[in-house]
Amino acid sequence: MLPLVSLTLFLPLVGAVLILCLPKPTARTVHSIAIVSAALTLVGALAMWLQGVSGDGFSQVEELEWMPAIGAAYRVGVDGISLPLVLLSAVLFLVSLIYASSLRDRPRAYVALILLLETTAIGTFTALDGILFYVFFEVSLVSMYFMIAGWGHEDRQRAALMFFIYTLLGSLPLLLAILGLYLGSPDPTFDMRAWIANPPLEGAAAMWALIAMLITFAVKIPAIPLHTWLPAAHVQAPTVGSVILAGIMLKFGTYGLVRFALQMTPDAFREAGIVVLVFGVVSAIYGAFAALAQTDLKRLVAYTSVNHMGYVIVGVSAAALTLDPAVRATALDGAVLQMFSHGLVTGALFFLVGMIQERAHTREMGEFGGLLKTVPLLGWSFVLAAFASLGLPGLAHFPAEFQIFLATLGTTPIAVVVILGIAIIAGTFLKALRETFLGEPRDRWNKMPDLSPREILAVAPLLVLTVATGVAPSWVLDVIHRTTSALVL
Repeated sequence: MLPLVSLTLFLPLVGAVLILCLPKPTARTVHSIAIVSAALTLVGALAMWLQGVSGDGFSQVEELEWMPAIGAAYRVGVDGISLPLVLLSAVLFLVSLIYASSLRDRPRAYVALILLLETTAIGTFTALDGILFYVFFEVSLVSMYFMIAGWGHEDRQRAALMFFIYTLLGSLPLLLAILGLYLGSPDPTFDMRAWIANPPLEGAAAMWALIAMLITFAVKIPAIPLHTWLPAAHVQAPTVGSVILAGIMLKFGTYGLVRFALQMTPDAFREAGIVVLVFGVVSAIYGAFAALAQTDLKRLVAYTSVNHMGYVIVGVSAAALTLDPAVRATALDGAVLQMFSHGLVTGALFFLVGMIQERAHTREMGEFGGLLKTVPLLGWSFVLAAFASLGLPGLAHFPAEFQIFLATLGTTPIAVVVILGIAIIAGTFLKALRETFLGEPRDRWNKMPDLSPREILAVAPLLVLTVATGVAPSWVLDVIHRTTSALVL
């Protein structure tokens, strides 16, 4: 049988190495190899999706000896929590490479960094070994740092350094937690399946490990008050960097919150659940108000990510606090679906904002007006993505947020105040639509071109999946629920 997970994981890296080994390839050759590599990776992810997952533990597991003396091995596999994120990664990286195919400024290095980042992203979601997870988790920072520093906007060096220092220092507590889990295991191992089946730490040791994990994942998500690196990184990053940062890399934090904090220290998480829940509620509401205050479209979309990731924290906390398996499954179904849908919706929004910036060289909403008449395809695409982001029924965020709020109401009813975030985000996007796309068009934008075929190919798949997930969420939820309904915490 083909090692599907490993093939899917390393195909982008093979593409990157091939591009770097070619002597003086043209930009066209570089982009063609990158798109073919990403397309084959998507085929691999779809094959993994068709194989599916079992309800009990991990599926499609592949394992090789690596450092047997310390119990570390190359272990990869998927369950219903990680498989949707693997599929999301494959889709987002493919459309990102399609969008980037017009780049002529050092395309070889740029595309190689994107492909390396794809391997680290899929590796983070499929790793079943503590060291392997940490390696993928950390190497991703290097690719994103060079993308922001090399191809970002005016203040890119400062933003890249801020991103790198924040996330690198933020990752160190996770390394300590991994070492603690290893030393606490009866038979020392880095096998994450063993840590999940029999959490090795108890009492104060488990609580300290949980605190260490929460610091790391709060930086990555990002949650209040460790979110300050996010707006600068998003605003200064190139468009593809923003898409990958919001669509994939923020999920490293929320995925870790479920995989490590909830599954490996469940009792400690239950004890600290209310505190984590409060951070989730505050993050969601703060992110919504901060987005409302923005005049820069890209910064606005960046802050909506703080809001949406706050809902995920609330959902995972509700899952930790409840003793009812059905409520726990509902909360986690919503949290994982929210990760998936946020990648689609925010990815589309960042693409569209990037397209506006390329045309107008500004992102200030007050500079526009009436763009719906000037660039209707771009405008209506933004309207659709904006309505999805504010949680309109029939679009991707609605079924995810509905389940999170439903589980929260059944666990800690007071926390359902977080639902106010939806109203504020609705106001935020309605204001953005009014100022940017409605009204009479300004003369200076009369010649603004509408979406090109390359741009349509980049953004259309995300919008189609946004509608498909909103109208028939069961195609994703069935996979997620198979795992969440069998979790024993």
